[in-house]
Amino acid sequence: MRIAIVEDEPVQAELLQNWLQAEDHTCHIFHDGKSLLQAIKRDSYDLLIADWELPDLSGIEVIKRIREQLDWPIPVLMATSRDSEEDVVSGLEAGADDYMVKPIRHQELRARITALLRRSSANEPTDVIDAPPYRFQRSDHSVTIADQRIQLKAKEFLLAIFLFSNVGRLLSRGHILESVWGQRGDLNTRTVDQHISLIRQKLNLNPQNGWRLNAVYGHGYRLEKITSDESR
Repeated sequence: MRIAIVEDEPVQAELLQNWLQAEDHTCHIFHDGKSLLQAIKRDSYDLLIADWELPDLSGIEVIKRIREQLDWPIPVLMATSRDSEEDVVSGLEAGADDYMVKPIRHQELRARITALLRRSSANEPTDVIDAPPYRFQRSDHSVTIADQRIQLKAKEFLLAIFLFSNVGRLLSRGHILESVWGQRGDLNTRTVDQHISLIRQKLNLNPQNGWRLNAVYGHGYRLEKITSDESR
């Protein structure tokens, strides 16, 4: 998963990053709230880990603004040294999905992240994705449209699966590049655009089939299920 960490203590940020990368997650570190909020405008993540005490905005304020800005409910884990019951309640009421008190313990962090991602439907892997008229089966990399088999190359299949696993969610080019190609999101993203064009054509993603794949300028792509009225 692609994880954003906002933590102003470099040693703590590096520790979290090392633990999470060992679990095959990709981590992006931010040392203040404003930097994260700027990144959120153009990039997307699967999970946010937020400290409370930051040099500019508080973690509470960061979470509130993210809940206001994003149209997708990103899972948020607050990790802080503040341990009173009042603080925990304030963090959860601000929009955090879970709350950990420092010092963070490795295995507990792992378990909490697993639980958060499990509760997020976009991250529940299934062998079959039914999205009529499309049907994807991971085990044999098969794709059908109204029972007619369509041939996709390996990366095209992975990209289609990623999009259909995140319906309605705005995905940045960097997020797609890291999740599908396993490359850093700051590399040339022209590859993403080319493959998006290919699967749009091969899958005939259009309102007549009940789907719309939109490019969002300066950010990335969003796959949407549309109503029968919209398809007319």
